[in-house]
Amino acid sequence: MAVRRVSSTLVQALFWFVFCHPCFGTVSDIQCLKRLKASVDPNNKLDWTFHNNTEGSICGFNGVECWHPNENKVLALHLGSLGLKGQFPDGLENCSSMTTLDLSSNSLSGPIPADISKRVPFVTSLDLSYNSFSGEIPEALANCSYLNAVNLQHNKLNGMIPGQLAALGRLTQFNVADNQLSGQIPLSLSKFPPSNFANQDLCGSPLSNCTATSSSHTGVIVGSAVGGAVITLIVVAVILFIFLRKIPAKKKDKDIEENKWAKTIKGAKGVKVSMFEKSVSKMKLNDLMKATGDFTKENIIGTGRSGTMYKATLPDGSFLAIKRLQDTQHSESQFTSEMSTLGSVRQRNLVPLLGYCIAKNERLLVYKYMPKGSLYDHLHQQNCEKKTFEWSLRLKIAIGTAKGLAWLHHSCNPRILHRNISSKCILLDDDYEPKISDFGLARLMNPIDTHLSTFVNGEFGDLGYVAPEYTRTLVATPKGDVYSFGVVLLELVTGEEPTHVSNAPENFKGSLVDWITYLSNNSILQDAVDKSLIGKDNDAELLQCMKVACSCVLSSPKKGLQCLKFISF
Repeated sequence: MAVRRVSSTLVQALFWFVFCHPCFGTVSDIQCLKRLKASVDPNNKLDWTFHNNTEGSICGFNGVECWHPNENKVLALHLGSLGLKGQFPDGLENCSSMTTLDLSSNSLSGPIPADISKRVPFVTSLDLSYNSFSGEIPEALANCSYLNAVNLQHNKLNGMIPGQLAALGRLTQFNVADNQLSGQIPLSLSKFPPSNFANQDLCGSPLSNCTATSSSHTGVIVGSAVGGAVITLIVVAVILFIFLRKIPAKKKDKDIEENKWAKTIKGAKGVKVSMFEKSVSKMKLNDLMKATGDFTKENIIGTGRSGTMYKATLPDGSFLAIKRLQDTQHSESQFTSEMSTLGSVRQRNLVPLLGYCIAKNERLLVYKYMPKGSLYDHLHQQNCEKKTFEWSLRLKIAIGTAKGLAWLHHSCNPRILHRNISSKCILLDDDYEPKISDFGLARLMNPIDTHLSTFVNGEFGDLGYVAPEYTRTLVATPKGDVYSFGVVLLELVTGEEPTHVSNAPENFKGSLVDWITYLSNNSILQDAVDKSLIGKDNDAELLQCMKVACSCVLSSPKKGLQCLKFISF
């Protein structure tokens, strides 16, 4: 009965809110669709009619997704497999707020426009695959700075992959397979699978190394070899002698450089640490620096988007966790106000903020130390003990995390969106009670005064935990937190990492959510359960929790309410 009550609370708390942000339509989006249709739809496959120009009239068009159903403001164009012909469509610059463009599997040809960044400046997902586009990949594609996904597979593109694409720091998907590209793959793109670069003349990581030819004459080489060998041996010996002597000095210099920021605040050692709990003794910045060894890298216990966490050892042998925040654009008064709010947040499944310190340009937060580390470490790190990590403990962590997240969404005043839920921010105390960390810090990292700020400033969390609608809506919502929580549930049940599935076939390149979706569609969801948990009288609960997780990570946030029918254990 206790578990059933918790599940009911989880449902009410995690699937109640629906976030809506108004957009303002203009006639330019109608002109965008008119010009697009005229340029690539000679056979009237789109079946769009423009007799009605009232707000929302275009939102029912095939392949058109609007920001709001009652406003002519195009969010995305999903025009794959519609028999479109011609060159890259005209008029897209008039769809000035479009973030997704899918023209895949059509009969489009000609070059990708050199000014593509001016035509689709805010695009986050670009899919031109399975067409006949030719010419080179335009360098201006690098100016589409919000891109998360680029698919140019199966075209007739030639030349090299522009090195300028290294500027696309948000890319999570990139595919140029089945083209006629040549040359070396930019190093910044080597993180993607080799199959995404399957071209005959491409080389470099993640494919085979590029080879260079030599035009040196054999006679010159032979003539130089004897004398060169002796000189080389002497030079190498001298260099090794000097290098080995300088290694300790270089290591020391490197440590100093990494710790340079801490040196800049030594003059502020007398600054007081503002504490929220009377049970914690009064401290100054000097006490924090002593407890962390001047914030040396040996005391780093975690790094993330919001900053670096250090372990602080106090004179009485107790511990604290000190977070150095990344750059924040808030003024000192704004920061202090935010701290006062977060310092008052107290709930059993949240890591309490004990205090903070402002030293010059640095912002330091003082937290209670969690001795068992993060949930991620216990699930995925080899050096962590997994023998005691049985299902009952995992379920306890899942329920506690759900309680903490539900409290942030519903009981906290003001209510807080976490925006970065992952197994790395779920910490465990001595009793393995889960504590959510980093809540409220998203507001400190970036401004949130516009509907684009969440996207532009990188508020998308860790890879594998990001709700798919974020790349379309550019807005953080409670349902985004629910999606991330669903991924954590999948981690608990499967033991797999969110971006890599060791139990999947070698040719499977998707995420954990992709893998679970595939198994669910084929009615073999049980194959994903962590083998160490099977056969211990928990199989029914495991599958039920898996179903709850699946309902949390549905591709459409509106379908999240379907999880109600799955909660019964």
